[in-house]
Amino acid sequence: MLIRNRTHYAVAAALVAALALAGCKKKEEPAPTPPPAAETPAPAPAPAEPAPAPAATASVASVDLGSAIGADKKVTAAATSFKPKDTIYASISTSTSDPAATVPTKLGAKWTFQDGQTVHEEPVADVQATNGGVTAFQINSPKGFPEGKYKVEITQDGNVVQTKEFDVKK
Repeated sequence: MLIRNRTHYAVAAALVAALALAGCKKKEEPAPTPPPAAETPAPAPAPAEPAPAPAATASVASVDLGSAIGADKKVTAAATSFKPKDTIYASISTSTSDPAATVPTKLGAKWTFQDGQTVHEEPVADVQATNGGVTAFQINSPKGFPEGKYKVEITQDGNVVQTKEFDVKK
């Protein structure tokens, strides 16, 4: 019985030792939860920069024909019929999308006879167009223009923007 008791004691001692070790083992604590972050409001979006204003544009507002112009380059007496030896003026008024703007543009005039033959083509003029600005082109023939129907095509930046028809009679 003594051996049996010793075995019981040995098993009991091993059990106690195991429990003691288990009791001494540092208990793992769950990681502390971090405190909630203080809510900071999202930064306000930067104010949107205003879109750049579209660049001002120029356009041909009107074309007037006549045999005389004033100092302001405007036709003094509009006409659509001329004498063979008249000087014929085309007075081109411009406008701009921004009334205070000056807009660079190119204006030209091509004068043709009824059969489509070019009578004269003005060199393209570099113009600083303004609202109410005026540019004038002219043709004349010391020998006199043949009688018939004519037309002038006004171009802006290479594109025909207005056409005026006229005639020459004795």
